[in-house]
Amino acid sequence: MRSIVVLITFLMMTSSQAQDWANLQQFRADNDKIGLPEEGEDRVVFMGNSITIGWINTVPEFFEGKPYINRGISGQTTPQMLLRFRQDVIALQPKVVVILAGTNDIAGNTGPSTLEMIADNIKSMAELADANGIKVVISSVLPAYDYPWKPGLEPSKKIIDLNIMLKEYAENKGHIYLDYFSAMVDERNGLPKKYALDEVHPTKLGYEVMAPLAEAAIAKAMGK
Repeated sequence: MRSIVVLITFLMMTSSQAQDWANLQQFRADNDKIGLPEEGEDRVVFMGNSITIGWINTVPEFFEGKPYINRGISGQTTPQMLLRFRQDVIALQPKVVVILAGTNDIAGNTGPSTLEMIADNIKSMAELADANGIKVVISSVLPAYDYPWKPGLEPSKKIIDLNIMLKEYAENKGHIYLDYFSAMVDERNGLPKKYALDEVHPTKLGYEVMAPLAEAAIAKAMGK
């Protein structure tokens, strides 16, 4: 009888998770509390995955005292971000959105994805933002020689190719391309341990390299 109860509980939990595949519940209450920007507020939303949410956890001072809103969810892929883009970005009415996405797609976190599929999802987010008067910053995918949770995929070449696609798109559409990759890559086309102990998720030093690049891209997007 106990095993049946455990099984039912597990099925209920997995069913609930499946129904909120994009994790819309994660920031719903926070979004309601934040509300709309005040007059003159240069609000910026950071949309991303664990690298984005890890920023506020590792270097919270980067966000303190600024109208920056972090909407990163660990493990997410671009289709999940696209589904929650209206709720977690557009509804907050920022002046700028900084999109950092794609590495989890290459890792296959939610199934196989071609580079074209990944780029298309990022393009769709950019188009939604642009249609709502939000300036777009498209970030390069950070270097990765391997993924510790899924080794052997050899992601480095795919990341380089995806970044070429994203840069070309951003330049053609008048968006800002934020190049973290060039500032952080090592001789293997990976991320050195000084910037990420697991060679994927930035350390404090890694975020310190990213911070001025992000600030410059945001300022450029705002025309400052």
